[in-house]
Amino acid sequence: MTITKKLLTSAIASAMFVGAAQAEISDNTVKIGYLADMSGTYRDLAGPNGQTALEMAIADFGGTVNGAKIEVVSADDRNSPDSASSTARRWVENENVDLIAGLVASSVTIAVSNILEENDKLGIVSGSAASSITNEHCTPNHIHYVYDTYPLANGTASAVVKEGGKSWFILTADYAFGHALEGDVTRVVEENGGEVMQAVRHPFPTSDFSSFILQAQSSGADVVALANAGADTTNAITTAGEFGLTQSGQTLAALLLFLTDVHALGAQSAQGIQLTTGWYWDMNDETRAWSDRFMEKTGVRPTMVHAGIYSSTMQYLNAVKATGSDAAQTVRKQMMDTPINDMFAKNGIIREDGRMVHDMYLAEVKTPEESKSEWDLYDIVRTIPGDEAYRPLSESKCKLVTKN
Repeated sequence: MTITKKLLTSAIASAMFVGAAQAEISDNTVKIGYLADMSGTYRDLAGPNGQTALEMAIADFGGTVNGAKIEVVSADDRNSPDSASSTARRWVENENVDLIAGLVASSVTIAVSNILEENDKLGIVSGSAASSITNEHCTPNHIHYVYDTYPLANGTASAVVKEGGKSWFILTADYAFGHALEGDVTRVVEENGGEVMQAVRHPFPTSDFSSFILQAQSSGADVVALANAGADTTNAITTAGEFGLTQSGQTLAALLLFLTDVHALGAQSAQGIQLTTGWYWDMNDETRAWSDRFMEKTGVRPTMVHAGIYSSTMQYLNAVKATGSDAAQTVRKQMMDTPINDMFAKNGIIREDGRMVHDMYLAEVKTPEESKSEWDLYDIVRTIPGDEAYRPLSESKCKLVTKN
């Protein structure tokens, strides 16, 4: 065969492959629905800026995949499982949405994941924390990407107990996320020789924490732990400061604190707080470069959720490109088979239960004197290797996990 014929044959084969790949992408469109709290308690940690991160990924990818255009629709879930379920069902059943991204409140995620499983569509969870999402509530149709309550407890709670905080009062957001975090923290505290004296649950969301902080003070516990997030956490920390909780000798442990929360509180109020995070913007040249681009578009530094949304969107689009398909199971398998090495994670893997396993970090909020700029807020105290941070599969209740 001549070189010309070889080239022609190769070109025809390539064209046939691309054509076949395109034919497997429904409607010649990859449609992504971004569903998150756009206006409430969790707005800052994900919200509209999470959509910006997603759109950055699409732009960096080139705006198309195997010739198919990439479209984005978005909605405010209002932290309501009912509202989110209605939107998700409309998207996947009537509007040909292939992927639902974002997903912040754990109660919302659990409701939406059931709809995804019914319709064999894919979801990537970047904001929700409840470890049950890849445990008893796992499905073959979603991936839990950024973090969950299991490493939050392994990081922050373990560190605080080892520093002498033996007796605990836990103030918990009264829904799936708070319950999961309370359970994981209780386990870690007890395993390390501590005791949970009392756990009190507050409505989600709550603006007035006065009565709860008074209960915490009267408990006499060494540690007052906040098993909540977003505006609930910042409101609780502010109220604790007004009531002199730490000045009276108690330790305040924020079990889920985001960069935007610390920025809102300020280093003066938040200094010394230890927290566990899945990512920090100022870790290395790669994280800083991406964060600079994000800040140019949003005016703020990204949280771990914003970074995770970007990373997971790129991983999804690469899987669609590699398989030539937007079918949920095909794409999910490709994502599971592909290690994650980008500005968000190194050597990250997606397990059979849908958990994306990667290193987590124990951080401490800098003092005002240590902070060199507005967003220079964390010292990374130590790295928690992924295989130590997350629930081992041997303890999993997920129906997808093969037991030996």
